[in-house]
Parts: sequence; C-alpha cells; structure tokens
Amino acid sequence: MFSSHLFRAPLGVPFFLAFVLLALPCAPLGAAEGVATVEIAESDFQSAHDALVEAIEAEGMVVGAVLPFGEMLERTGRQAREHEAGPYRRAELVQFCSAALAHAMVREDAGQIVFCPLSIAIYVPAANPSRVVMAYRTPGDGSPAKRQAGELLGRLVAQAARLAKLRW
Repeated sequence: MFSSHLFRAPLGVPFFLAFVLLALPCAPLGAAEGVATVEIAESDFQSAHDALVEAIEAEGMVVGAVLPFGEMLERTGRQAREHEAGPYRRAELVQFCSAALAHAMVREDAGQIVFCPLSIAIYVPAANPSRVVMAYRTPGDGSPAKRQAGELLGRLVAQAARLAKLRW
C-alpha cells in the first residue's frame, strides 16, 4: 500500500477525515453535483483497483497515496452510530499527480491548487456488494487546464473499467 508523509500530521486521522468529508462531495448510491461516477461492471474491487493503478502508470504518472477511506470512516464512525452499518463495504481514494497539468492549472488560477493531487475513489456500496464504482470530482470546463484535467480523469476511469473486465 502507498502512504504519504502528508497524513502523519500532529492532528492525525480525525483531522484528515474531517478534511476529506468537507472537501470531497461523495454519495455512495448516486452522483452528487460535480461528481462523475462509473460502475465497473463484471469486475471486483481488487481488479478495479489494480486496473486504475495500471491506467495511471500507463499515462506516465505515479500514485502518491492510496487512502483506505472506508476503513477510516468505519473506525471513526463507530462512535457516532450504534447499530447502523456504514455506507461502504470497501472504499479507497487513489491520489496521483501530473506535474505538467498541475503547473498549467495553478498558472491559470492559483486557487486551482484544490485539484492537486487528483483523486479517484473506488467503492463498493454496503447495500449492493456486487457493485463496484469509481468516482471523481469534475473540475469543470471553465479553462483549458480544467478541461484537460477532466479529460484525463475520464480517460483513466474508462481505461480502468476496460482493464478491470479483462481480469474477471
């Protein structure tokens, strides 16, 4: 598994989890505004994960971190709910970066730093354990670099979906 020194901050996992929950709109059974979801048919979680990493690396990028979001949510959520099940059977966030794209985005607008690193979520909803989904925030098409980022994310998920089916 990949890890990053960025998440070993003194504030720890609860701070990171709060940050992710506020920064990443996620909906386990339907796409929120600004989020694209793709169901990975005829595959399983591990095959979809491996296919996504392969698709990212095939584009010449490196996975910077794989965050076990489902485990973190389950661990920290136990205190908030007594008998209620969590929304995911399994969920991860795969983070990666394209240096050229990151430079282009922040040159257009320094505030676009929020898109770096890029991330794609992979999850299996607890309510439907045979369903594997990939989701990502759509950066919009308000600028050339945002369009390029959106195209990259879409291309990666489409390629991962094709590769994941081959492994089934």
